[in-house]
Amino acid sequence: MAIVEKVIGAPPEQVFDVLADGWTYSDWVVGTTHMRDVDDGWPAVGTRLHHRAGPWPFSLTDTSTVLVCEPPRRLVILAGLWPAGEATVVFALEPVGPDATRVRLAEDFTAGPLRWVRNKVNDLVLKQRNKETLNRLADIATRQKGDR
Repeated sequence: MAIVEKVIGAPPEQVFDVLADGWTYSDWVVGTTHMRDVDDGWPAVGTRLHHRAGPWPFSLTDTSTVLVCEPPRRLVILAGLWPAGEATVVFALEPVGPDATRVRLAEDFTAGPLRWVRNKVNDLVLKQRNKETLNRLADIATRQKGDR
């Protein structure tokens, strides 16, 4: 399992607002290249993001489904990338003072071929990818802070 953390200079509600805007996922989730659709009611449990991931012309079309939604503290998603597999992704948000949030991102492959190729190199690559994902999430959340 790859786990990374980052303190973002915005309150949990503001960070969760970015998570709750499904149309922005391709802006900050590394590897997601295009949002095709977002179910009404996102991020309610059972709603889905419809996306493409990977470089063209090899990009894959799939969906990601909300398993748990506890605003503004926790969001758990089953991220699909078939035929490669799927992963459970957990975003946990914890307030750090009045204007900061510690975001913990944990990702683990739960099905498909990727589940069987776990090793230290893959974990390192996934951690670096998720560090960049949190950097991008932070950029959007703190930029929104100035907009309010």
